[in-house]
Amino acid sequence: MTTHENEHAALLAEAELFIEQCYSELDLTEKETRSRIGEIALEIERTGTYTHTFDELRHGARMAWRNSNRCIGRLPWDSLHVLDRRDADSEEEIAQALLDHLDFATNGGRIRPTITILKPESGNSPGARVWNEQLIRYAGYETPNGGRIGDPVSLEFTRLCEKMGWRGKRSDFDVLPLVIQLDGGAPKWFELPADKVLEVDIRHPELAGFDELRLKWYAVPAVSGMRLEIGGIRYGGAPFNGWYMGTEIGARNFADENRYNLLPAVADLMGLDRGRRSSLWQDRALVELNVAVLESYRAAGVSMVDHHTAAAQFETFEKREREAGRDVTGNWAWLIPPMSPATTHVFHKRYDNTIVKPNFFYAKKPYAGLLTGFEDGTRAESGTNGAAAEKETGAPVGVCPVTGASGGMASASDLPPSAPRAESESKRGCPFH
Repeated sequence: MTTHENEHAALLAEAELFIEQCYSELDLTEKETRSRIGEIALEIERTGTYTHTFDELRHGARMAWRNSNRCIGRLPWDSLHVLDRRDADSEEEIAQALLDHLDFATNGGRIRPTITILKPESGNSPGARVWNEQLIRYAGYETPNGGRIGDPVSLEFTRLCEKMGWRGKRSDFDVLPLVIQLDGGAPKWFELPADKVLEVDIRHPELAGFDELRLKWYAVPAVSGMRLEIGGIRYGGAPFNGWYMGTEIGARNFADENRYNLLPAVADLMGLDRGRRSSLWQDRALVELNVAVLESYRAAGVSMVDHHTAAAQFETFEKREREAGRDVTGNWAWLIPPMSPATTHVFHKRYDNTIVKPNFFYAKKPYAGLLTGFEDGTRAESGTNGAAAEKETGAPVGVCPVTGASGGMASASDLPPSAPRAESESKRGCPFH
């Protein structure tokens, strides 16, 4: 068999496994199942790929959430809202689709689990990619004296955005722009309008002085840096969200030493002795920080679940999966909450960490290594705003190995006024070389 024939056979095998399970769960007949597999086989033979129907796409995305080993919040997997935007064929249309996603998911604070599925990979085309790890995330900056402002997890991506021309206010909570890439071309960045980002001011109901920390966090945790795989089709752009579990913010984002590192400040407000670890000042401060997060989201009317309730809901999920005749897979190290894990049933169990498809997979950062050129003295060409691009190795001779392009950046000048505007390069040539 040729390489193409092997690839086609492998794709058909994955498609057949998916269609059989999907159609069975949707209560479709064996005749409908075999007919659809036959259609897919012909399409793969003719084009090298196939296209999911909307019902396949929707149920496949829901199955991927159900199969996500690291997620404790899988109970409502079958209510995931699927927004099909595979038709978006420009960065501007994709940006609008992402803004629509945030509008729909935010829902005035009553968060709706949502996924927007963009153009998939096909042949040599990588389809749509969102370079952000989350649609909403705060920037991180280093100061000349070695200090840090904002979220340290975003340092690299923030530097990239700045090299592309974006500028934040250098505050602790600057919302990063969206960076979108289509079919391996040069990406564009789009400012996230403030009215698309619901944020919650974090206050403590009792602890004096806590408000002076001036903390806040966003409502919708929309993961955008993972790849969705359904029946052998890979969707590199498929941002999805549920709602926050309180400890994700209170025990990780705010508390981790390599994030906002707020436990010492909270402990000082509480008057705790930080000179001795045995005083358990970290534990006591951690509890109050999480109380502040939970109470603030509750007061703001924004969906959030505490870790005890989340664990109880996961137990219900496990029961329902057993009743449906499906095995529950999970990654124990990720399922246990980062605070008081021994108080949940999850801590006292072991889980099979087998990866089952459909599923979400971590993808290589598309901007990995791109900052080196800047730091070595290579500069982006100056236009309205600079931009960067990424393409996997294997670009033909005469084409930029980073962008895969030999021409210039596309212009957004002919867009209608209502369309989101990309900050685009006005000069021709690779903006990284």
